[in-house]
Amino acid sequence: MTSRARLGADIGGTFTDIALEAHGRMYSTKVLTTYAAPEQAILDGIDVVLAEAALGYGDLDIVIHGTTLATNALIERRGARTAFVTTEGFRDVIEMRTESRFDQYDLNLRLPTPLVPREDRFTVAGRIGAQGQELAPLDEAALAALADRIAAGGFGAVAIGFIHSYMNPAHERRAREIIAARVGLPISISSEVSPQMREYERFNTVCANAYVRPQMADYLGRLQTRLKGHGAGCPVFIIHSGGGLISVETAAEFPVRLVESGPAGGAIFAADVAQRFGLEKVVSYDMGGTTAKICLIEGYAPKTARTFEVARTTRFAKGSGMPISIPVIEMIEIGAGGGSIAWVDAMGRIQTGPESAASEPGPACYQRGGDRPAITDADLVLGKIDPENFAGGAIRLSADKARAAILKDVGDRLALAALPAAFGICEVVDENMANAARVHAVENGKNISDNIMIAFGGAAPLHAARLCEKLGIDRCLIPPGAGVGSAIGFLRAPFGYEALASNMIGLSRFDPDAFNALIAGLTATAEGFVGAGTDRRIQREIVAFMRYRGQGWEIPVPLPDRPFGAADAAKLRDDFRTAYARFFGRAIDGLEGLEIEIVTVSVKAQEERPPPARHEITTGAERVTPAIRRAVFDPAVGALLDTGIVERTNLSAGQRVSGPAVIVERETSTVVTSPFDAVMQDDGTLFLIRKEAGK
Repeated sequence: MTSRARLGADIGGTFTDIALEAHGRMYSTKVLTTYAAPEQAILDGIDVVLAEAALGYGDLDIVIHGTTLATNALIERRGARTAFVTTEGFRDVIEMRTESRFDQYDLNLRLPTPLVPREDRFTVAGRIGAQGQELAPLDEAALAALADRIAAGGFGAVAIGFIHSYMNPAHERRAREIIAARVGLPISISSEVSPQMREYERFNTVCANAYVRPQMADYLGRLQTRLKGHGAGCPVFIIHSGGGLISVETAAEFPVRLVESGPAGGAIFAADVAQRFGLEKVVSYDMGGTTAKICLIEGYAPKTARTFEVARTTRFAKGSGMPISIPVIEMIEIGAGGGSIAWVDAMGRIQTGPESAASEPGPACYQRGGDRPAITDADLVLGKIDPENFAGGAIRLSADKARAAILKDVGDRLALAALPAAFGICEVVDENMANAARVHAVENGKNISDNIMIAFGGAAPLHAARLCEKLGIDRCLIPPGAGVGSAIGFLRAPFGYEALASNMIGLSRFDPDAFNALIAGLTATAEGFVGAGTDRRIQREIVAFMRYRGQGWEIPVPLPDRPFGAADAAKLRDDFRTAYARFFGRAIDGLEGLEIEIVTVSVKAQEERPPPARHEITTGAERVTPAIRRAVFDPAVGALLDTGIVERTNLSAGQRVSGPAVIVERETSTVVTSPFDAVMQDDGTLFLIRKEAGK
């Protein structure tokens, strides 16, 4: 699909980013997110970029949107009151969880409260067995009476999750029919939202989908209406958590698929940059106004997963959050953005986040009513940010208010002046992000220092060089448009959808006809979501998640895209053993009767897109001597240094700026610390290289 004007819009917790691709150029802007009406910030940003490009709403060919609104609704518990209907005997599954303790010795362990309280969970008789057989019929009379209770109960949505419905969805579908005949509410069923085994994760996911569905459907409807009201007749697509594009209608029905929508665009942006420069191993670092996201990318593709957690009660602790069982780009996310609040704990330690000043009221320096110190306040006091040229001059910052807030909540409590207190705040947040990167790498069996960093987001270039110092990374890329990287990533995302289903298949009784039918059904589902959005060739990726019977988790095994025959059972067994040995060092062989089984099958369909033009990284030779200078804090010496200030647009390919320096642009600034130099590349990317490594 070719377009004259393609627009990406990313709603974050603090800023809404807009990127317009038109006339062979990129036009971009950042505006503060408007919480009461999020679509207003999008329209305000579109007005800015359309005016710069001398275009109107009618000239737009496509709008691609990503948002953290679904995530925020789950974290802040601002969703609809939801009725959860489940199988008799399973009312408390979402509260009992898996009964595992992420910290077994903590007697005061805190876990997220279930989205649906016990009084709003209802059970009904009827039972599907583990092989999909009906063990007991659905009690339809009881369901009808239950529907009347729900209709009179003041609910905003209904979630249905029955045991083993991933094998046979007949009871869930019938329950939806009975309830829908009596209740005019959106109804989500687990066999459509997340047709995977493990009832806790599946039940929690369908409850989350129902919980945010009314709010997201209302918002997406308003967005479309207002865009049309301004004269935009183009289609609107939404980027989902797995990194592909889906229709607004699909997004409104399955909003839980949008929980990592915005961050997914950032990972795609980084993967596109990696492919342009031929970088096989990179770590993407996306720091915005509210959170920081870190993702490992190998072979130009972000790693994906089938489940992830939101609203963790303990940082980095798996099992402390709310599981969402959907395809997602795998990354680690922490509350470390420009708006993250700094505070001092009971032990006298500086802490940052997870609470954020967001856009309302914003950091103290925004002069919008905030009086608590945020990371942006610390960056301003340290001289990293020009108060007269923040967000292109759209927001005038007050260094005095930033200093006052830092002293009030941090400096005075620790007997520190504003400057060392600000440095302490930034060191803490940088170390938190470094720890997150280390944890993410170790969990994936990788060495973080082997990667090249790609940094983007409004705040990431301010912290990237310091983060590289802490992680032992020698090279970092700051792409053009880094301040609105996720929005640009939306424009690089393919139309794509991943369909998956659990179906226990032991290889000793492998039935190729049934297996081919399962794949054909998943392929039809995935391609049905993709085909309406593109006229390009659709490519498929088929993966089986397999295990030794009795194990608690599965590993992904790529499958060929072709019909399977009886002889393929042996090949599947060999492929699994090879993948198992790659994951764990060796396969388990020699145990008599040890069965290998397929648990879940995934079919990912996406449009085939041509690779981007390749560029070679140059280390540059022409040194630039900045004419403008200001005092910027340098961590290497622990003091303010006279630092060169360079406009990014004034740099030409091959020119080299030695640190310490600050390279400024409208949406962000790149701080080049003392150990690094920055070299401009021919595509406008800044290449930060450690001085010893660049000799």
